[in-house]
This record gives sequence, structure tokens and C-alpha cells, in this order.
Amino acid sequence: MKSQNNKTTIYWSLLSYKDWNLYIAATDKGLCYVGSQNKSFKELSDWAEKKFPGSPLEEDAEKLVHYAAEIMEYFEGKRKNFTVPFDYHGTEFQVEVWNALCEIPFGETKSYSDIANYINKPAAVRAVGAAIGANPVLITVPCHRVVGKNGSLTGYRGGLEMKIQLLDLESKI
Repeated sequence: MKSQNNKTTIYWSLLSYKDWNLYIAATDKGLCYVGSQNKSFKELSDWAEKKFPGSPLEEDAEKLVHYAAEIMEYFEGKRKNFTVPFDYHGTEFQVEVWNALCEIPFGETKSYSDIANYINKPAAVRAVGAAIGANPVLITVPCHRVVGKNGSLTGYRGGLEMKIQLLDLESKI
């Protein structure tokens, strides 16, 4: 639904499930944002202002029920792939990287250079890292599955603790 100023309405909710507390948001087209563990609403509002300037933020847990359900199923170990529609906005390169992340199988990890090679841009490892860091939909677009070439845990928008929790969750299922 468009508001009067013809801006896309962003519906949001706080997803609280066991030890997990994160903001999620969607447009009428699909999931557009999954926030970091235990971060404030400001993380979502700052992101929305950059990506959807002037768009209204409207709390609406009902509109997000389907998205929240899939994320909770993932936390419970009952879901390995997400079927919800996405509405992520980035450059053509970023979207190409985000789509490649969705190809990483559950419970596996890939390196930044693996992703660069997968998209046929082997010299673009740093750009791949930057695109991964800009992923707006954590967990559902599994950037947590990307590690350093030597297997080291590298940066993660949600913080390394969240990355470790997600990788641990996938290794136990």
C-alpha cells in the first residue's frame, strides 16, 4: 500500500522468540529487512531512511506473521530454506551477491572468494565483502554462512556473537 505521499509503507514488528529479539520489516512486495540480535529500533529506522527515504514505518505484526513464522521455524530447526518473497533494494552487483548467498546450502560455509568466483567476478573479493555487509535481510539471506578463506569468522552486520549463534544452530540440526 502506498501512503499519500506515494512512498512505500514499511511494516515492522519486533520478533521475540526464546533468546532472539530482532526487528523485521516488509513492504507489500516482501521481506525487506531483518535486523541484528538485540539492537534497537533505531537500527531499522536509520536503514529505512537510507533505503526508503520518507517512507512511513508502521507497526503491524499481523502483516509480518508469515515472515516471522518462517524465521521461528528456522530457529526451531524445522526450516532450512526460506520461501517468503523478498523486496531488497541494492545495486545490481549487491543483488547478484545476495542471490548467490541464497545458494549456500544450510549448514555449509563459503569464503568471500568462493562467492566472487560463483558470480564470475574472481577479482571482486573486497566488493563481495562490502555487498555482503550491506545485506538488509539477515538470516533469510544467509550471509552468516560466509567466512574467511582460512575458515576464520569475519565481520557480520549483526555482530560476531550472532553469527556464531546462527552457525551453531545450523551445525546442531
